[in-house]
Amino acid sequence: MTQTELLAPAKDLDCGVAAIDCGADAVYIGAARFGAREKAGNPLDDIVALTAHAHTYWARVYVTVNTLLYDDELPQAVRLIHQLYEAGVDGVIIQDVGLLECDLPPIPLIASTQMHNATPEKVAFLEAVGFRRVILARELSLPQIRAIRQAAPTVELESFVHGALCVSYSGQCTMSYAIGGRSGNRGECAQPCRRRYTLVDRDGQPVVAGKHLLSLRDLNLSADLDALLDAGVTAFKIEGRLKDVTYIKNVVSFYRQRLDAALAARGWRRSSSGRSAVDFTPDMNKTFNRGYTPYFLHGRAEPPGFIETPKMVGEFVGVAAAASGKTVTLDQAADLHNGDGLSFFDAAGELQGALVNRVDGQRVVLNDLRDIPPGTRLYRNHDHVFLAHLEKAQVTRTIAVTLTLLETPDGFRLTAEDEDGVVAVETLAAEKIPAQKPDMARATVEKQLRKTGDTPFTVADLTLTWKTPYFLPVAALNDLRRRTLERLLAARAADRPVAEGHLLNNDAPYPETALDFRGNVLNARARAFYWRHGVKSLAPAAESGLDMRGKPVMRTKYCLKHQLGLCDGTRQPSGLKEPLALVDQDGRRYPLRFDCAACEMEVYFEDVS
Repeated sequence: MTQTELLAPAKDLDCGVAAIDCGADAVYIGAARFGAREKAGNPLDDIVALTAHAHTYWARVYVTVNTLLYDDELPQAVRLIHQLYEAGVDGVIIQDVGLLECDLPPIPLIASTQMHNATPEKVAFLEAVGFRRVILARELSLPQIRAIRQAAPTVELESFVHGALCVSYSGQCTMSYAIGGRSGNRGECAQPCRRRYTLVDRDGQPVVAGKHLLSLRDLNLSADLDALLDAGVTAFKIEGRLKDVTYIKNVVSFYRQRLDAALAARGWRRSSSGRSAVDFTPDMNKTFNRGYTPYFLHGRAEPPGFIETPKMVGEFVGVAAAASGKTVTLDQAADLHNGDGLSFFDAAGELQGALVNRVDGQRVVLNDLRDIPPGTRLYRNHDHVFLAHLEKAQVTRTIAVTLTLLETPDGFRLTAEDEDGVVAVETLAAEKIPAQKPDMARATVEKQLRKTGDTPFTVADLTLTWKTPYFLPVAALNDLRRRTLERLLAARAADRPVAEGHLLNNDAPYPETALDFRGNVLNARARAFYWRHGVKSLAPAAESGLDMRGKPVMRTKYCLKHQLGLCDGTRQPSGLKEPLALVDQDGRRYPLRFDCAACEMEVYFEDVS
């Protein structure tokens, strides 16, 4: 039977527990060090607690150890991976191949998307050297994913389906490092892609001025889960290791419902136990997003950038018909509430915001004065009622169990079988006293046995098999039920599927024989790994201290010509003088090169500040 996985991010223990409770089959979380989100590290004790909670439902916990490592950090990283293995973690996500030359425990290894897993040859190689799972590049189309699956038939394929997008190929961006020494490959990205830039021609004349030209919308592939299943994806990943609990609840619950529907239509099952119940209706428009894009899953279609702002604009609510003081009159009634946040673009193109103090039909009173000319489009980027409810939302996840109470010569036997086929049995030695009130006795037994307390179980079915209803003390029933469910928990722990990793120490040829600094070789063991696999020419990683002037600091499938409608074959304006360059707010200049055959853009660093 095919199993698939909904994989959710965990900024911390609370977020991880919320993700599991909302139905995630697995979560990924950062350890205290060596994760690609430096601000999302967690102590080992919290990871242990999260793992225990997840394993109750046969869900899994993966830990990110996916930064590039200096030589003196390798022993520390190896020690950390051993600690994670001993803690019961189900896999580690890594980027640095130097770890493959170290003494690792038999823990499943997951190839980070930072390794730029974009071709059938690369993924087949990673499968050949022992990776259990590969996290695919976000830029891939469905045909490319299908080709990867054909080339690597056994490795698990993990695909991002929701959340923020890196404009560069992951692991190939050194822009933040070139500017200020903060490396994305070391978990320290300063996100220069979210800043304002001016696009200039070869004469230095502005083509587009002061826009967020490298800022992308957020990924949303919720409408494409079936197509991804068909292409061979086995794990569906939500981005967001810096997101809060409300985001996790909303997004995980939404994708759980969508994925369950897709699986049910195929007769497939999820890869963890239990069902989640939430007392809210998930809505992707209510939590942080920059607008949505399918990116390149269906090829190059609608431009994926949103160059006006990297912030959340929100849901359109209406157009300002008039404004006076703190009061704005909309052209239509809007479902707004006190405490909502409104956003709008001012005359300079800057996104502004205001809080709603009172709503009276089409009249909205703001918390302070705002200059909102008639004709201004207004959006809600904070739904106070929805988010307040989401924060307090009741979420439960329970495992269905069938109970059978059977009469025995010496008393009674209670059998519990859960939805995974795990069975536990306990007995009760008791005098069998026929009940004077049979219906009441039966009702009492059923009531007490259906109480599952603080266990993760819910009784889906209960069968009483006896010759005649007996009187059984409530305390004895409760003790029998408690012992049975405790034994079932222990049996589930013993039967939980556990995967092991097996590195394959071979000389499978790497798809390339020469690597420049974007090969991300930062330590001697990484060099040894590539040499063993046939790479003849190796350059050190940027983080070794390279002078990045004149080098490409970003390679991307995103193309500014396409985004701005300047691509050949659309509407090439007369007089566009190439080459083009970006200039940031500090005066740094970044020449652009366009590889139209590969449909890629490169951004070069030319520091003239």
